[in-house]
Amino acid sequence: MPDAERRAIAEGLSRLLADTYTLYLKTHNFHWNVTGPQFNTLHQMFELQYTELALAVDIIAERIRALGEFAPGSYGAYAKLSSIKEAEGVPDATEMIRQLADDQAAVVRTARSLFPLADAAHDEPTADLLTQRMQIHEKTAWMLRAMLG
Repeated sequence: MPDAERRAIAEGLSRLLADTYTLYLKTHNFHWNVTGPQFNTLHQMFELQYTELALAVDIIAERIRALGEFAPGSYGAYAKLSSIKEAEGVPDATEMIRQLADDQAAVVRTARSLFPLADAAHDEPTADLLTQRMQIHEKTAWMLRAMLG
């Protein structure tokens, strides 16, 4: 793969990594701090979600390394690269669900934006990773939205 294409894909994956890690941190925060009548359901659901995200950051970072680039790994780098916004304070349970649903959709948008790069470079491993990530985030967003009624 030409260097310019390889670097562009790695840069895009770095944005996906930043979104994924930021969403992991936010979901873990909500897991710790959720309250209300849906506490047990949300506490357990958020744990499943942040556990899946923790595994995903490793997969994404390793793909960046396989492309010969270094993966970002600091809060400062993630803050610059991520489209996910941190929560202000501790929102109520309904607002947590709404934010996480929106954030899951944002990660899908980031992943989708990388497809033209991966396709142009015939980078099937990256395209496969993006497809898998999109499926997971779309399903999670749907499940969260279903809780909002």
